[in-house]
Amino acid sequence: MIHIDGSYGEGGGQVLRTSLSLAAITGEAIRINKIRAGRQKPGLAAQHLTAVRAAATICNAKVTGDRLGSTSLEFIPGSATASGRYTFDVSDALGGRSAGAVTLVLQTILLPLALADGKSEVILRGGTHVAFSPSFTYIEQVYLPILKRMGVQAEVKLGAWGWYPQGGGEVKLSVTGGNTLSGINLMEPGELKQVRGLAVVTELPSHIPQRMASRAENLLHQANLKVNIQPLRERGAAPGAGIFLTAEYENSLAGFGALGRVGLPADKVAEMPCQELIDFNDTGAAVDGHLADQLLLPAALAFEGSQYRVADITMHLSTNAWVIQQFGIAQINIDELEQTVVVEKL
Repeated sequence: MIHIDGSYGEGGGQVLRTSLSLAAITGEAIRINKIRAGRQKPGLAAQHLTAVRAAATICNAKVTGDRLGSTSLEFIPGSATASGRYTFDVSDALGGRSAGAVTLVLQTILLPLALADGKSEVILRGGTHVAFSPSFTYIEQVYLPILKRMGVQAEVKLGAWGWYPQGGGEVKLSVTGGNTLSGINLMEPGELKQVRGLAVVTELPSHIPQRMASRAENLLHQANLKVNIQPLRERGAAPGAGIFLTAEYENSLAGFGALGRVGLPADKVAEMPCQELIDFNDTGAAVDGHLADQLLLPAALAFEGSQYRVADITMHLSTNAWVIQQFGIAQINIDELEQTVVVEKL
């Protein structure tokens, strides 16, 4: 059994998710202690518990410690990951509606299903665009297109928008399994071709997405960037707002977003991802800070090496590298001076 210290590094939910993915893929039994010890409320929250149960379902795992607030977990896969039709609702963990991020559940089971034989259809219900997690739009526009280059055949479709705190969103994930993953080289981004974006609200006036889109376009035009942002008013279970930008380079993609909240003007919401995008573009890096750690697992599972240059070395990146190396499948070298990541298959 592989023992994982959940308090290592940034001590968050990523330690859990990566461990679950690798347990399902390798068949290794794991025990995780001090789960999310680095967070204000340690232990399993609704989205983490849902990820545990989703991973257990696809590999018929025996689990102990799978309850809200648990800080230790034992996970023993009972079979190879099985493709199929699945539904996972974050609300089930609470017995009521939750905006726990379905994208984090998606990232936990995606690679196990991509490496399993057969096709899978997964319905995920909960929060689709919530703070401190990749948005559905980021998954659709950045994460999956990059993973497609590595051999992951998966698509997502948004059924309903789910914002904090009500949730109520739905995502359909389609995966064609039986893939062999290849490495990736993202050392240079190449020329920035365009910035495309979406400014969206649900159950709010239509002038709000228009204001966000106009402000963002003005700021990015001032930075001499080619940009096209679509304002969109959708129906939803509850009010919500956000703006999501994708920088499309010759060789890479990067994503930035911000969510609205009561008391925060639409103009200010738009300014946040614009500044992040401009700052990232100035670095000359090929991989944004969020994608940097999300690429580690598929790179470690590939049959060949990978290398990429990142905008910054985050604690999430170094923590995820440590977790992967506990399974002995890859060597990961992070050069803080050169801002590069090199993944070599063992």
